[in-house]
Amino acid sequence: MPGVPLVDLAAAHAEVAEEVEAGFKRVIADTAFVGGAEVAAFEREYAAFSGVRHCVGVANGTDALELALRAVGVGPGTEVVLPANTFIATAEAVARAGARPVLVDCESDSYLLDVGAALAAVTPATRAIIPVHLYGQLAPVERLRAGVAGREIAIVEDAAQCQGATRHGRGAGVDGIAATSFYPGKNLGAYGDAGAVVAADADLATAVRTLGSHGGLTKYVHDVIGVNSRLDGLQAVVLRAKLARLATWNAQRRAAAARYDALLESVDVIRPVTLPGNEHVWHIYCVRIPGDGTAARRDQVVARLSAAGIGAAIHYPVPVHRTPAFAGLGHSEGAFPNAERSAPELLSLPIYPQITADQQEAVVAALAAALAH
Repeated sequence: MPGVPLVDLAAAHAEVAEEVEAGFKRVIADTAFVGGAEVAAFEREYAAFSGVRHCVGVANGTDALELALRAVGVGPGTEVVLPANTFIATAEAVARAGARPVLVDCESDSYLLDVGAALAAVTPATRAIIPVHLYGQLAPVERLRAGVAGREIAIVEDAAQCQGATRHGRGAGVDGIAATSFYPGKNLGAYGDAGAVVAADADLATAVRTLGSHGGLTKYVHDVIGVNSRLDGLQAVVLRAKLARLATWNAQRRAAAARYDALLESVDVIRPVTLPGNEHVWHIYCVRIPGDGTAARRDQVVARLSAAGIGAAIHYPVPVHRTPAFAGLGHSEGAFPNAERSAPELLSLPIYPQITADQQEAVVAALAAALAH
């Protein structure tokens, strides 16, 4: 059998190729390269899919998070609470908004934000908390909202990995504001960088759109200092074609995850946990390789999988506070034990809508063989 990639973007493209080609021709004919009818249509369609009132397309997921933070009042002199075990873009967005990232630990089993730790980290300077919906399932946002009720603290959801996921039937941003990424490997991926902010409130959506369009909604009128972060028509074409299939693709991911659960029952790994009330969309199927506290065993497994043609990956090898970029936050080793213990042991297996049972059996067989060594 040929190798199994971590994600198969070619298989996804094959399903939408004709629609994308026709859409590109429309955009080129209209010369609507930034914004335009395709972008407006995608924003309406993604808002409807997500169950939110408003969607604003932007250039990438990091911009989406920064613009959402700025729209709720995050800026110099404020603090934002976020988990230590996230992709660095979450912390970057806070720093780019001029605020101080305040890191907290994750839960030991789901690796989602520790809500108790997040609420305990709130100070008079806290302006927002970012629950990261890691791997494809939503963090318990309702508990965060209850914990900050009556205070001017926004919940800004990092929804880059959870397009289509719900918690108790509600999606990201339905009750507030959420930022997402359409990086090519996401469940809903563009053919380059792209992102969006979804919001329940029209004023918040307008603020995001204003900030992302040089601080104004009318040409040469600049009400605030903004940035240039807008979705282009070509990416909107791709996203519209894929969005029409996303519910089906997410269901296929859930079936693949269930298959992995069954295949891995007798393999020496810790399988992922889904919180009660969550409908997971399995952006990543992440297992834990028991080790000695270092990455040595996990990294040997990754190397053997790679040699066998299996596209395994690591999400994420280093918690934010252990990166040189954020060393200035001053956290010592052991500050966030769950994040630090899990980082050397987590391993992401190939998962995508078109993965076959035979491919998954090959992945698990290669994993078992690697672990045996």
